[in-house]
Amino acid sequence: MLMKKAGCLLLVLTLCPVLLFAQRKLTVKLVSLVPENSPWGSLLNRMAREWNAATNGDVNLVIYHNNKSSEADLLRQLNMNQIQAAMLSTLGMKLISPEIMTLSCPFLIRNNTELDLVLNNLKPELEQKINSKNFHVLAWSKVGWVRFFSKSPVFVPGDLKKQRLGTSDAETELLDAFRAMGYQMTPIAMNQILVSLSGGQIDAVYQSPVNAGGLQIFGLARNMASIPVAPFLGSIIMNERTWRNIPEKYKPELTRIVRRVEAELDRSVQDFEAEIIQTMVRNGLIINDVGPEQAKLWYDDANRTLPPLMGTLFDQDLFTRISAMLRPYHE
Repeated sequence: MLMKKAGCLLLVLTLCPVLLFAQRKLTVKLVSLVPENSPWGSLLNRMAREWNAATNGDVNLVIYHNNKSSEADLLRQLNMNQIQAAMLSTLGMKLISPEIMTLSCPFLIRNNTELDLVLNNLKPELEQKINSKNFHVLAWSKVGWVRFFSKSPVFVPGDLKKQRLGTSDAETELLDAFRAMGYQMTPIAMNQILVSLSGGQIDAVYQSPVNAGGLQIFGLARNMASIPVAPFLGSIIMNERTWRNIPEKYKPELTRIVRRVEAELDRSVQDFEAEIIQTMVRNGLIINDVGPEQAKLWYDDANRTLPPLMGTLFDQDLFTRISAMLRPYHE
């Protein structure tokens, strides 16, 4: 009997490393709202392959593309650990840290050079704010620049103020900001944009070219003002519980992979947006080229009406710091 017990004990000790190895296996489900056949989709797939290879399969990253959930739903699923990571837009990120919406204040940040400067200075602070809410920021992504698409040409603010401007009913800050600037605002659901344009409820929309191309908005709103209105950002976020469960020895390499994907994604998205615009032009889109003097009218209009709204629509401190940072570019 003693020999039999000793044999059982030896078997358990032999199997322990195997059992412990099995327990270290971690599956990370990452949900993305964008299609797989996009720059985001292909790079997320590559990131999954590289994570799996770098951890010898101990961290199995699985990507679920083109998810139809709302970003609020994704955050709930993250908090409940039903999913472990998600790719969110500015709208999803603001639900975690409202200050982030200040980056999309109309005409505050005007081009990629300015956006890079702001992000390089503020990313650590913004990540800390998000991480303090039991999340972990893996990467940031530029999603593109939001522009005005309209039925009638738009070169100066007065052209757009004559038209009914529709924007997402989830973008309350932007809706109120444009209303304060004197625009005729109509909140609409994203899936009702084409219906509202064709039915005459709205005459113009505030969208990224990627969305305008994907939703075929340019078929009804055939004019696009060339002036960038605001940057649209995204991020890959993991819940803190999962980040803690990843073995420390893997985290430096996984972070390096993510940062490399982040840099490539920025380049890919800029090329993708330019390609989408050219495709829309070939199919009837008219670009309304806004000259320097006309652009100044947009900037002056925003500078006159938006600062008094800080503290209610956007974060006052962040707005002030970004404005100071970009003052040399705007003088």
